[in-house]
Amino acid sequence: MSNFMKVEFSAKSENESFARTTVAAFIAQLDPTVEELTEIKTVVSEAVTNAIIHGYEENEEGTVLIECELKDQDISLTIRDFGNGIEDVDEAIQPMYTSKPELERSGMGFTIMENFMDHFEIESIPNHGTTVTLRKKFLNNQSAYN
Repeated sequence: MSNFMKVEFSAKSENESFARTTVAAFIAQLDPTVEELTEIKTVVSEAVTNAIIHGYEENEEGTVLIECELKDQDISLTIRDFGNGIEDVDEAIQPMYTSKPELERSGMGFTIMENFMDHFEIESIPNHGTTVTLRKKFLNNQSAYN
């Protein structure tokens, strides 16, 4: 089985739940376990929130692009913004690092993405945006109970 979707939306905080729900509905055809579905929804939420808060600094005129590809039991997600970019990616991916401590953020978004997925990659160009690529192989739901 192979399938693909692409969705672009305004960088508004209320669209984070739209993105999470859209990806969850799309991957439902793989019959994911509850744990797999929860993990995917969480990483989408983290990536989209980062794009809105850090990429665009909550400037709602920006756009966020999500691409999702399914091949057999593999999911590939790309979340992209065209905003500020990240000056130092190595620093940004450190657990507990946050560029906005005044917002009382935990700085765990990238760590969560890395731990929930089989593959985590981030590419960023200052003043041009950030692309997060995530991949995961789903268990065959039936074998999850054997």
